[in-house]
Amino acid sequence: MGFAFIWLLPLFWTLWNSLRPYSEVLRRGLFSWPNTWTLDNYLEAFQKMSVVRYFLNTIIILVPSVTFILFFASMTAFVLTKYRIPFERSILALFLAGSLLPAQVIYYPVFKMYLMVGDIFGNRNMFYDNYSGVILLHIAMQTGFATLVLHSNLRSIPKDYSEAAMVDGATVMQHYFRVILPMLKAPLASLGILLTTLIYNDFVVSWSLLKTDRHFPITTSLSRVGAFSLVIPDHNVLAAGSVLVALPLLIFYFILRRHFNSGVSFAFTNK
Repeated sequence: MGFAFIWLLPLFWTLWNSLRPYSEVLRRGLFSWPNTWTLDNYLEAFQKMSVVRYFLNTIIILVPSVTFILFFASMTAFVLTKYRIPFERSILALFLAGSLLPAQVIYYPVFKMYLMVGDIFGNRNMFYDNYSGVILLHIAMQTGFATLVLHSNLRSIPKDYSEAAMVDGATVMQHYFRVILPMLKAPLASLGILLTTLIYNDFVVSWSLLKTDRHFPITTSLSRVGAFSLVIPDHNVLAAGSVLVALPLLIFYFILRRHFNSGVSFAFTNK
C-alpha cells in the first residue's frame, strides 16, 4: 500500500497542479491550498502543443512500427521453430543480446549511418529527420525481443499441425498464414498492446533522429510549452500538457486493460 501511494503521488501532484493557475502558486507557494480551480491550463497547453497534429505524427510512427515488428518477429520465430535452421541457438542468443543492449548506445551510430546513406543517395533527409528512420529504428530495436517471446510460444504448439501441413504439400508461406498465424492471434494481440505502449512512450529515439517540428510525436510536444529548453515554463501549463500527453494511452489502457495485463505477463513469462 505504501509503495502504491509513493508511485501514485507524482501523478496526483501533476493533476492537482494542472488545475490551478501558476500566478497563485507564485503568490502563495507551491504547497498552498488553491483558492481557484481552472481548466485554462489545459486550453493553453492544447493550443501551444498542437496536440492533434502531434498525436497524428505518433500514429504515423506507431502503426507501421508495431505492424512490421509483429510480422517480422512472427515469421522469424516460425522459421526458427518449425524448420531446421543452422545456428538457431546462436541467432536466438544474438536476439537476446540485442534486447539487453541499452538503446542509448546505438543512437549516435545510427544518426551517422543515416547521414552517410543519405549522402550516398543525394538526400540527407532520406532517413534522418524522416518518419521512415524512426520507424526502422523501432523495428530494429523491438523485433528481437518480440521474436524471443513468440519463439517460446510457438514451441508449445504441437508439431502435428506442421507435419500435417507439410504432408499436404503446403508451401512455407501457406504453412505460416494458414496454420501458424491463426494460432498466434492471442499472443500477437497481447504483444501488440505491449509494443504500442513502449513505442508511444518513446521520447529519446524521436528527439535524437527528428529535427523538424512538424515530424515530432506527442511525447516531444512538451517542448512547445518550455520543457527541454532554456525557456522558463509555466509549470502548471506543463503539468496540464503532461496529462494531455498521457491521456490517450490511459484511455487505451482502460479499454484494453485485461489484454494489457495479460500481454505484460505473457511477455515476461515467455521471454
